[in-house]
Amino acid sequence: MQKLVLLMIALGTGIGFLLPTNDRAAEITTTSARAAPAAARASAPAPQETVLKRSEGGHFYANVEVNGQLVRFLVDTGATGVALAEKDAARIGIPFSRAEFEVVGMGASGPVQGKRLTLDSVRLDGKEARGVRGVILGGGDVSLLGQAYLGQYSVEMRGDRMRIY
Repeated sequence: MQKLVLLMIALGTGIGFLLPTNDRAAEITTTSARAAPAAARASAPAPQETVLKRSEGGHFYANVEVNGQLVRFLVDTGATGVALAEKDAARIGIPFSRAEFEVVGMGASGPVQGKRLTLDSVRLDGKEARGVRGVILGGGDVSLLGQAYLGQYSVEMRGDRMRIY
């Protein structure tokens, strides 16, 4: 478990240095997934597919609700958990103190400090996961959406598109 967290932190730190400085959002579109039988459509809304477009910097971004608050994430299929940048955690009201930080992983420049936590709810385009493992990253500039959330759905990448359904 700790090795996986360390890998997530190392990957996130490396990706953070490569991020574009502009905030041009990767476009998100929603379409109905495969047609369901009439009885199923009447009782439940059709599942939605989310399509993300690759940004100019080559990454995929998504606006995701965390505990009901919107956070902009770099979608990181190689990350194990969900990593919140300190500024995002503070903005959405997750209580923490830097005094609570401990080593949560190893980055290119050494130990990475943060706080482990469980997020009540992570929701992208109607696809909600509850009790999601995550960390608040000390000094992190970007939040990372990893496999603790993505692993509950199907993710496909082709060309400059990522599909989550």
